[in-house]
Amino acid sequence: MTGNPGLVRLVPPPAAPVDARGSWAAAETGLGVRLPDDYKWLVETYGRGEFCDYVRLRRPFGRSGHDRVEWQRGGPSGTPGRHQGRYPYPLHPAPGGLLIWGATIDGDQLCWLTEGEAASWSTVVRDRAGRYEPHPMGAAGFVEAWTGGRLASRLLADMEPDLAPWFTPFRPRIHRCLRLAESPLAHDQRLAILRRALAPTVDRGNWRSEDGDSGQDHFATADTDWLLTYDMSHPHQIRISFPPKDIEAVGRRLFAAVREMRCAVVQHTALDGVPLPAWDTPDKDA
Repeated sequence: MTGNPGLVRLVPPPAAPVDARGSWAAAETGLGVRLPDDYKWLVETYGRGEFCDYVRLRRPFGRSGHDRVEWQRGGPSGTPGRHQGRYPYPLHPAPGGLLIWGATIDGDQLCWLTEGEAASWSTVVRDRAGRYEPHPMGAAGFVEAWTGGRLASRLLADMEPDLAPWFTPFRPRIHRCLRLAESPLAHDQRLAILRRALAPTVDRGNWRSEDGDSGQDHFATADTDWLLTYDMSHPHQIRISFPPKDIEAVGRRLFAAVREMRCAVVQHTALDGVPLPAWDTPDKDA
């Protein structure tokens, strides 16, 4: 099976990929085509998840029905005919039709142009506005080029140049939010304390309003796969998601960090905003 060592060096794959294995023969029979080897390697190496919180890989395996490999939806099947202006490519299962292998959080579709042998399929991006953009590379090469900042596209957002690319596997997680009382320390001081308490951490991007009064800092723990956002809203808050097995460790380290930040927890909630009386309360969104 064709791999991509450059992508592995650039984006370390998860130790236990989610929904990464199944019957390729059954998947190909259902779709009516033989799938490219580089895509099969991509699925088996990374599984269900997102590259840099932006590019999502579709797969034929797993229980989720929202990220399957499928034919192009939202338009007529087969040859576009009178829809040629809106649909400049045929759509699978027509010969050479577009077949979706990925998507972005902005609603863009990443498709194969299924002309010729599977190994030679190229990628076509279709954005939400119905614009199309061809790229002469398969799925794995496309992901490597985008995460490496080498993909020239007028339709897709660019990978942030100052961040090391990453992959987040979609697996069961607990989500928590701690709303905090104000502290005598400045925001940057509190953030530094929080990251030091959870070290080692890696950047996942940030933003600030023009007046500097609001913003978010996103980061992750490098060794435990905890995902965090420190929000400058009033009251400021910490949002965190983590594997269920880590709930005690997360609570211990997070509350210790809050004390060092010279803050008090005003409210502790689940993902949906429902208040929770204690850290160890059973969580319906786990």
